[in-house]
Amino acid sequence: MNIGQLSRRTGVPIDTVRYYEKQHLLPAPTRSASGYRHYEADDVLRLTFIRRAKVLGFTLEEIRDLLALSRNDSGDMAGIRAAAADKLADVERRLAELTRVRDGLRTLVDACPGHGALDQCPILSALGGEA
Repeated sequence: MNIGQLSRRTGVPIDTVRYYEKQHLLPAPTRSASGYRHYEADDVLRLTFIRRAKVLGFTLEEIRDLLALSRNDSGDMAGIRAAAADKLADVERRLAELTRVRDGLRTLVDACPGHGALDQCPILSALGGEA
């Protein structure tokens, strides 16, 4: 299949496919005599893996590590589980931080009447360090 077909089958834009090739996340495709890229079913699977890992928040470097672990036929799933557990812990830390941010903003918004002079604004006072 050509790059357009690969893009349609995986939902990954053509430019992103090329980028993943440059980043060595996808192997270099074979080329036709006229220079067109030719992809196989394994490329669809690999690109789908990359896309789904990105959706779960894995970085390209983490995806590279996951792909390397998945190619180790003699290994077990402990490395994959550890990588997913690390990502989960990272997501939970970020969620906790976002919860603190939300709660702080909610407090500021609730404290502000939304009218009146700016020098009486509790949001500006809190951000300016006066509250």
